[in-house]
Amino acid sequence: MQFQIIVFCISLFIVLNGCRNAENNHPKDTSTTPTFDLNLSDTLTPIIVTDTTRHDTDDPAIWVNANDPKQSLIIGTDKNKDGALYVFDLAGKVIEEKTVRGLQRPNNVDIEYGLMLNGQATDIAVTTERLTHQLRIFALPSMQPIDGGGIEVFKGETGEDFRALMGIALYKDPSTQKVYAIVGRKNGPTDDYLWQYLLEDDGTGSVKATLVRKFGKYSGKNEIEAIAIDDQLGFVYYSDEGVGVRKYYAAPDSSNQELALFATTNFAEDHEGISIYAPNDTSGYIFVSDQQANQFHVYPRFENENGEQPLIAEINCSTNESDGNEVTASALGTDFPQGLFVAMSDNKTFQLYDLRMLLQLIHQAEQGVQ
Repeated sequence: MQFQIIVFCISLFIVLNGCRNAENNHPKDTSTTPTFDLNLSDTLTPIIVTDTTRHDTDDPAIWVNANDPKQSLIIGTDKNKDGALYVFDLAGKVIEEKTVRGLQRPNNVDIEYGLMLNGQATDIAVTTERLTHQLRIFALPSMQPIDGGGIEVFKGETGEDFRALMGIALYKDPSTQKVYAIVGRKNGPTDDYLWQYLLEDDGTGSVKATLVRKFGKYSGKNEIEAIAIDDQLGFVYYSDEGVGVRKYYAAPDSSNQELALFATTNFAEDHEGISIYAPNDTSGYIFVSDQQANQFHVYPRFENENGEQPLIAEINCSTNESDGNEVTASALGTDFPQGLFVAMSDNKTFQLYDLRMLLQLIHQAEQGVQ
């Protein structure tokens, strides 16, 4: 009898320990657990506000340092004829030795990882330089130029502001690993508004750009600035200001047929910055700036059973007249343990938010909790 009791206890220990191990191997999703005392009507305040720029902030990007996430960087444009590409640490402090000054009205900026240059995988930041009609490309994290002084785009266009660069989004094709830039401008034709360029080594370790595609409708109402790409799913989204968000395939050899036009209602005026929260292959959200309302509208990353991406939530933030925003699901230290949302504000700053705050409000909206 005593022997049977001992065997039973050992067996029970093994089972319980196995359960604990299984739980550790498959941790519970705590992202929906309320962390903050928040209501959907609240205005979120940032964890950190960056140092001010000299002229006029516009668009941010986030570079995640894979080796040390706490050393990740915020890159943001300061748009002026004597503009700059500012680099901030996660405390919002300007890193002067990395900041690129003397740019001629840099408008938007985007990041991509692993462009092959000189046989090395190189992370890059690309900004649009409006007054020179050029893309400016810099290696990360050094911010050294790798564009031979700039790459002209929209060559041959003669219409008013048809070469005045604005939006930029980078796409890395998961199957080919090729990197592309999709570029927008202040004005253009009602079709083929966006041009797509293949970025690759020119043979000397600098980047060259080859035009591979023209696509995208334009209403002619205002302008197109904000562009964002979901690399995993292969979609490009862009804001046709005052109209809505247009959706296309990102691969250059795909159909040029518009897939969707959504976010067409409930905006005060302009549809602006777009960013994509993609924590995994099956979930996520799209954030769109409602500039004049000082809100960010949230849409599902995946279509519902009716093929739609309906509004989920409207989140009030402390940003004012926000043009650009960016988001990452990567954990970036104690201030941003489940990710970071960063948005431009018109007081020459960028605001950094703990992503958990936005996710909590989104989950409350999904559950009908006010």
